[in-house]
Amino acid sequence: MPLKITRRHAASSLAALLAVPNIARAAADNPALEAAAHDEGTLTWYIAQVDAQTAENLGRAFTQANPGVNVGVIRTTGQVAYQRLLMDIKNHTPQCDVFSTTDISHMPILKERHELTEYTPANAAALLPPFAALSDPGFSYVTNAARYFLIYNKDKVKPEDVPRSWTDLLDPKWKGRVATGHPAFSGCTGTWALGVKKVHGWEFFEKLAQNNPRIGRSAVDPMTLINAGECLVGVGAANNAYASIDKGNPLGVVHPSDGLVLCVTPSGIPAHPPHPNAGKLFMEWLLSPEYARMITADGSEPILEGIPPRPGMPPLGDQKVIQLTVEEIRKGVPEVIEQWRDTFGS
Repeated sequence: MPLKITRRHAASSLAALLAVPNIARAAADNPALEAAAHDEGTLTWYIAQVDAQTAENLGRAFTQANPGVNVGVIRTTGQVAYQRLLMDIKNHTPQCDVFSTTDISHMPILKERHELTEYTPANAAALLPPFAALSDPGFSYVTNAARYFLIYNKDKVKPEDVPRSWTDLLDPKWKGRVATGHPAFSGCTGTWALGVKKVHGWEFFEKLAQNNPRIGRSAVDPMTLINAGECLVGVGAANNAYASIDKGNPLGVVHPSDGLVLCVTPSGIPAHPPHPNAGKLFMEWLLSPEYARMITADGSEPILEGIPPRPGMPPLGDQKVIQLTVEEIRKGVPEVIEQWRDTFGS
């Protein structure tokens, strides 16, 4: 099912504003789960959708809300996190209690292999309809979504030269100054590459290769290179970009005229977690208004009813979004990875 966000979905009704806190209280008033989680005392979170510092901050926020339950944050790129989880499964050495991935197709694969715990957080009903539709009730739920768009260095790129579409990155003036992630490591970059391929064909990337782009791994790497002035333009995720802007970095963002890509992050509990109750309590928190407000402040999309978007961020419903289904991502990203290696040699 493709993801479509409309003004109606983004708007917060009075009923939703009233309902969300009630559902959240129901999740919080589960003394048996809370007690069991506190007995376990810890959990491990495989996470990819934010940078390492933000991931640690989120883990600390959970512990602050649930004293005595600590979060071991393992932040890597989405594909690396998935391969790490698969290795844990293969070796029968479970370490992960909650898995969050930037490649939404990982979840149906894990479910088919019976490698997800069945669990429904109390606040799951508060997910906005598009994100509820991309969740798999009882197994995985969307806990983050971020726009993937153009970024540039405001101090070094003249206003008249700011790229307005993906194809503007192909201009020879950007040779050696374009930054991207790598689809074999970053789930978001794989989704972006698949979306651009859908609109412009693989010819886009063959032409991009002629500009000798700087290819990192994570979606965070282009932002780092552009802030430093080592590159001038590139591809970035909203939740990293706006957080960087808030720190005073000279980063500009552009919603491309030929369509942004939305990177959707589902989360779930592996089938044999070492701390099952702490994992369930953490899933409750990932669907809480507190968590939703924290991620939207950095530029992620509001995923719950009653949560306003980041002030000043253009409404997603007003933007052109390249639509991708979970089935397209599952089939297309592995193909993109192989094409990428053939084209860019890495």
